Amino acid sequence: MARPTTSFTCTSCGAVHKKWAGRCDACGAWNSIVEEAPLSAAPSAKSLGAARGKTVPLSDLSTGEPEPPRAASGMAELDRVLGGGLVPASAILVGGDPGIGKSTLLLQAAASFARAGLRCLYVSGEEAGAQVRMRAERLGLADAPVKLANETNLRDILTTLDAERPDLVIIDSIQTMWADMVDSAPGSVAQVRAAAHELTAFAKRRGCAVMMVGHVTKEGQIAGPRVVEHMVDTVLYFEGERGHQFRILRAVKNRFGPADEIGVFEMTGEGLAEVANPSALFLSDRGDPAPGAAVFAGIEGTRPVLTEIQALVVPSPLGTPRRTAVGLDTGRLSTTLAVLEARCGIPFAGLDVFLNVAGGLKVTEPAADLAVAAALLSAREDAALPQQTVLFGEISLSGALRPVGQTENRLKEARKLGFTQAIAPARSKLGVSTGVEVRQMTDLAAFVGQIFGAG
Repeated sequence: MARPTTSFTCTSCGAVHKKWAGRCDACGAWNSIVEEAPLSAAPSAKSLGAARGKTVPLSDLSTGEPEPPRAASGMAELDRVLGGGLVPASAILVGGDPGIGKSTLLLQAAASFARAGLRCLYVSGEEAGAQVRMRAERLGLADAPVKLANETNLRDILTTLDAERPDLVIIDSIQTMWADMVDSAPGSVAQVRAAAHELTAFAKRRGCAVMMVGHVTKEGQIAGPRVVEHMVDTVLYFEGERGHQFRILRAVKNRFGPADEIGVFEMTGEGLAEVANPSALFLSDRGDPAPGAAVFAGIEGTRPVLTEIQALVVPSPLGTPRRTAVGLDTGRLSTTLAVLEARCGIPFAGLDVFLNVAGGLKVTEPAADLAVAAALLSAREDAALPQQTVLFGEISLSGALRPVGQTENRLKEARKLGFTQAIAPARSKLGVSTGVEVRQMTDLAAFVGQIFGAG
């Protein structure tokens, strides 16, 4: 029989290497490769072929099955991100920066589901029971019928779950779980993978929903092997800036609902409060029109959200001007600056450029290109954009403005907040009247000439 060999696995992406290296060839992370013990009793291909298994039942694609039932928590923002409610036998992974409020969110969620009639069990591997009870008392949840356990041994936890038969289990966190059948330290790649596999298998076998908290790396990705994200049904990220009170719960994967859906919360002294109208909240501090500010009508999942993009352009004392973006991709900022210089003849050489999305929201939609360009031009020319105007549109490398989807939803949200004018690409699909005057532009040069009188 072949002797089992030791493997080396990257903790950032899960790639397997034959020997240790300082840098992972797959993802480029440094000092992320750790040694894993070999499987001592792995069956050979010959034994698998010799032992016949049972026949798997097959069905065709037209087989009709009812949609899975959902349990609503009463927290509208959480139910929205989950796709309409909690699905039984589902595995959910929640990641976020330390101290962002993951434990607070899940404790409030457990209390809401418990008050809705579900049997909920909260397993804390990081905090003592007294700490969790103090948080529950501070949040006004001490009377919620939630069972609490403090344990890290996975075997004992699964035995308890088999006896209690809860409807929802919250594991805080998956990195603290220890499986005694795996010969490695808690938090290692092998331990995290084994714990996630066992908990996901338990959820499918017993029809119980499992929500697991996952730590994140400095790059913002959930720590541990990437295979954990493939195991679970839903991956949620809890985002936000420490200096802002807003928190964004974003679905990056959801087998039971739309991905990229967001729920908006506000951190208060009594816990997380839901924000029913995030656009009004993100624009609440907006005063009179000022140079360098543009309102972007975006779409997050299925929800239209209006945010303010702020730009500052100043002469640079450095040989290499700075390009800083908060809440936006720095690469798209550099691309927009290059298009403005190449297609419109507006240089930004020798100028420091700072870009920010107000409220701490992270914008990844290409439709924000036009609003970014407008904010940059407004700051450079020291001229405010027309009042009560929203912008959206994607900029191509040729300088053309490309239409984006869900134009009507963007315009309806703008009208609801009192905006009367929109600047959008030509050929945008306009259906029923939304009460907003739409100025359509063919390319970026036309936009610069009409709005700023240059080009």
